Amino acid sequence: MLKTAAFAAQSARAPLGPFEIERREPGPTDVLIDILYCGVCHSDIHQARGEWGRSRFPMVPGHEIVGRVAQVGSAVDKFRTGDAVGVGCFVDSCRECAQCRAGEEQYCDQGMTSTYNSTERGSGAPTYGGYSTRITVDQDYVLRMPESIPLDRAAPLLCAGITTYSPLRHYGVKAGDAVAVVGLGGLGHMAVKLAAAMGAKVTVFSTSESKREAALQLGAQAFAATRDPAVFKTLARSFDFVVDTVSGEHDYNAYLNLLKVDGTMVLLGIPEQPAPVAAGALIAHRRRLAGSMIGGIRETQEMLDFCAEHGVASDIELIGIDRVNEAYERMLQGDVRYRFVIDIASLRGAG
Repeated sequence: MLKTAAFAAQSARAPLGPFEIERREPGPTDVLIDILYCGVCHSDIHQARGEWGRSRFPMVPGHEIVGRVAQVGSAVDKFRTGDAVGVGCFVDSCRECAQCRAGEEQYCDQGMTSTYNSTERGSGAPTYGGYSTRITVDQDYVLRMPESIPLDRAAPLLCAGITTYSPLRHYGVKAGDAVAVVGLGGLGHMAVKLAAAMGAKVTVFSTSESKREAALQLGAQAFAATRDPAVFKTLARSFDFVVDTVSGEHDYNAYLNLLKVDGTMVLLGIPEQPAPVAAGALIAHRRRLAGSMIGGIRETQEMLDFCAEHGVASDIELIGIDRVNEAYERMLQGDVRYRFVIDIASLRGAG
């Protein structure tokens, strides 16, 4: 086993702090990765603080991992030492169900093995995430990172990027489509960039008028401040697709009514309380209300290549590991544009 420096939460009420974990030596199909950067996702906070009820401690969060290959197993044929690679939200799946065979491992019948807060198939050992200096992953769950994207700005693509790319692709968003993006945070800013790169006409909906200029700079063509209820009447039946990234309480019906006939609204955020949906908002114009999470390995690689081709990367604030607890508090206040990324060199230095 390889002793590895990390940052962990020892309990739901404890701040993250230094911790030592063990990584397995690479097996025949494994890749050992020296981690360079790890994005900070809002789900890291939920899980580290036990808010989703399935937390295992000690916990090393982090599932937006970018690094370089340090060592490969004897049967590895996809990567070589020195390659820039990434690891997203999962590191294994059953590999046998219909979803896994279709390259949609995120919907594995047996449940994907999450990058952290899960257990390894076979050994039952806990999985630890990217707030650490290295990780060992089977080559089939490792992604090739395009060198044209700055690696620190590429890290959030492995969660925020694919979470927004997947529904845009699945529901066939194309050039000329009118797309509404609800919320302009970590997910929302990626939805704007990706939809604009696909040629869609993007409008950002936000409660904060102060985000208008930023939305337009990111590639939106229009902005709607939702504190003015008149915007929902003015823009009714104007959009082909609505990407709802908001996790706070809000009225789904108001946004459903923005859709044209046969329009689709996809939920990416998870509010704490169930939200009522009026049947009439769906029936009257044959609308769809759908949900989506991350993509599989195939689609995530497709997304990374698309971003490289179109010059898309996340807007980030790079921090040292010693600021991760501060970053959590700032995220809860919405004080980040638009994603924190940890420079793992700071963890090596701390060790």
